[in-house]
Amino acid sequence: MSREPSPANRNPGPEAGHRSGGSGPRIGVFVCHCGKNIAATVDVERVVEAIAHYPGVVYAARHEYMCSDPGQDMIKKAIGDHRLTGVVVAACSPSMHETTFRRAAEEAGLNPYLLEIANIREGCSWVHEGPETTDKAIRIARAMVEKVKGNHPLSPIEVGHAAKCLVIGGGISGIQAALDIADAGFEVLLVERTPSIGGRMAQLSETFPTLDCSQCILTPKMVEASRHPRIRLLTYSEVAEVTGYLGNYHVVIRKRPTYVDPDKCNLCGDCAKACPIRVPSEFDRGLSERAAIYVPFPQAVPSSYTLDEGSCLGLNPLRCSECAKVCTAGAIDYDMPEERIEEDVGAIVVATGYDLYEKERMAEYGYGTVPDVIDGLEFERILSAGGPTKGEVRRPSDGKVPMEVVFVQCSGSRDPELHKSYCSKICCMYTAKHALLYRHNVHDGKAYVFYIDIRAGGKDYEEFVVRAMEDERILYLRGKVAKVFRDGDKVVVWGVDTLTGKRVEVAADLVVLAQAMVPSAGTGELARKLRIACGGEGFLKEAHPKLRPLEALTAGIFLAGAAHGPKDIPEAVAQGSGAAAKAIAILSAPVLTHSPEVAEVNEDLCSGCSICVPQCPYGAITPGDVAHVNELLCEGCGTCVAACPSGAMTMRNHTDLQVERMIRAALAEAVEVAGG
Repeated sequence: MSREPSPANRNPGPEAGHRSGGSGPRIGVFVCHCGKNIAATVDVERVVEAIAHYPGVVYAARHEYMCSDPGQDMIKKAIGDHRLTGVVVAACSPSMHETTFRRAAEEAGLNPYLLEIANIREGCSWVHEGPETTDKAIRIARAMVEKVKGNHPLSPIEVGHAAKCLVIGGGISGIQAALDIADAGFEVLLVERTPSIGGRMAQLSETFPTLDCSQCILTPKMVEASRHPRIRLLTYSEVAEVTGYLGNYHVVIRKRPTYVDPDKCNLCGDCAKACPIRVPSEFDRGLSERAAIYVPFPQAVPSSYTLDEGSCLGLNPLRCSECAKVCTAGAIDYDMPEERIEEDVGAIVVATGYDLYEKERMAEYGYGTVPDVIDGLEFERILSAGGPTKGEVRRPSDGKVPMEVVFVQCSGSRDPELHKSYCSKICCMYTAKHALLYRHNVHDGKAYVFYIDIRAGGKDYEEFVVRAMEDERILYLRGKVAKVFRDGDKVVVWGVDTLTGKRVEVAADLVVLAQAMVPSAGTGELARKLRIACGGEGFLKEAHPKLRPLEALTAGIFLAGAAHGPKDIPEAVAQGSGAAAKAIAILSAPVLTHSPEVAEVNEDLCSGCSICVPQCPYGAITPGDVAHVNELLCEGCGTCVAACPSGAMTMRNHTDLQVERMIRAALAEAVEVAGG
């Protein structure tokens, strides 16, 4: 980096300016170029010059990359050489590098909470152009100097923790997380709301791009999880309540009765045969029927029957009892109670998976009323050897082999006006798989794929799509389907080939919709129980999309798999292991620390009105004669401070006086403050 005299001070270093001062605050300000991210629109030298003359600032410097080792060394050296009592780093968002810079300050002997970040990148250089950008950067830096002047040294809050983890969701991501945590030596509660673990992957026939049998990959993992000595499997269960904080969460789990004793059940199947009730099978997506007492699928874990109280003729009062009459093992217990399980856990992994956007919402495709218009998971069950047609491709309406099949991609996805705005990520790949497997089953059949564009970004994914197009002679038509409707025993598809501009009409025997992936039912309710956030489309929201993609904003809660957004199997497995690693770091720590920048109550001012209590999104405040803040639950959002009518609630290192001074510094003209 070229070195030239700083306009702020010609005598000292090539990049720095400083003012020697007497008593009072001695603040150092360090301005980052961030390559061109900041320097392209902000005159960094002018920021240094202006801030070097601001009251309380005794040292100002700039560097190409403040987060680099040389940049951090500059801060450390200045703290010692100039006896700094506070530091402001004018750079990127605090969520990016606040921890980095505070660690550097601590290594130099300065309390880390006497360092603040002035966000002149996301809050300035990225959103403005022209001379006013530099002016705003100066104002932001001045405001943070005023904040640092009012900061006090703080120490992290330390707390012990439970050595057990809760994993919510028994799909492949949750199973992987549970196994990794258990293999590391910690107890795991694996909670799944359905009678068996396995999730959506259990419903698949084969997986792309290798065409491995889904069950052949998944079943060993399911069995391993069920037999692991440190994993407690709680199927047919839901999380009812979560209280507590990082390292010390108290969870209440409601385990619904299956009315079948798994230790006595010998899986003879006589009960299901005797049951007079038949309802659509959830596992087969309604393409087959099951009894009111059933095993979800042959490889289910745990391998035991479940009596579905909602489908049964009645248990209270008992109206049938045909299943109990034929059960020679005496496994059926109509009086089995619901269990309430309470546990303390140190960390939580949320892997609740996904659902498909309902066909019933697709007016243009028949509102889900045309029997031969099905979604991708229904086609998976048709393709599966254990499915309703034993792997033979037959259409639902009459069981005939479809000779012409149309696959519609982006059905419900990438449509902000009517449906979902986002890309569901895996549809291009599983549609190629579906078309390829259809051609393997019906050799003289014709497959058409309507697509907007092909997104095949994984390892060997592009080659897989090319194989479907070229080797299997599947016709890809670039265009959006306008309408699907029934005409006799055919399903007519109207679309446009945008490459040729010609209208396309296909009289198909079967239409398969690549429906958008959506969060699983109950995700929003669970998020409220956990006090974590959901994004605009309902998927669980991470703390930071790049630096903290596995963490929720609530400390100690981690996200895995499709609960976080659309994902394929390799990515879901990787994220399960990543979330497990995060949880293991908490469970293996001697003690945990929490930020001390939390709310506190001035008991002399507090009237006990409790207005702050319902405002806290983390449940950190308890009412009384005066409000009490649980420091370990508080995440420092400041909502309670804004709500308090008496000014009794304040934030450490973020007082009203500091805010007032920050506002004055930001709004004052540069000439006013330069004179001191």
